[in-house]
Amino acid sequence: MSRRDQIRMTDSELKNFLAKSQTMTIVSINKDGTPHPMPMWYGVEPDCSVVMTTFTKSQKIVNIARDPRVSLLVESGGAVYEKLKGVVIYGRAELIRDTEQVVDILTRVSTKTLDNPDDKTRDGIRNAVRGTAPKRTGIRIRPEKIVSWDHSKLGGVY
Repeated sequence: MSRRDQIRMTDSELKNFLAKSQTMTIVSINKDGTPHPMPMWYGVEPDCSVVMTTFTKSQKIVNIARDPRVSLLVESGGAVYEKLKGVVIYGRAELIRDTEQVVDILTRVSTKTLDNPDDKTRDGIRNAVRGTAPKRTGIRIRPEKIVSWDHSKLGGVY
């Protein structure tokens, strides 16, 4: 087995890692071809699509409207090599301009780190985010390729 295969996360590990992480870096492509990395809070939909929102006039939206190719990065472990974990997702971003769908995404992102939020909590969050939703655009990325690593699986051998 290759070291690459040894450190790859299983589907379950990947879902758990994405569920527990708060911030993801989205990398869109600037007009001149340079990468435009930006940290974003995000949610994960049941089909494993990644969703987030940003202000409609942001550079990310301008870039994605021109070229939908993006990459996403979530990592943890900091300065300790044997604790490094991460996921890179490659895909094409879909822009979502419908206000109700943006509210749905904002609610998903806002409840992501809550333990089993009830309907009352979700409704409260939906009402709270409704005011900002018309100024925002949703972004949905359906993964085309996923690369993951978990160096703790190497058992201290590097």
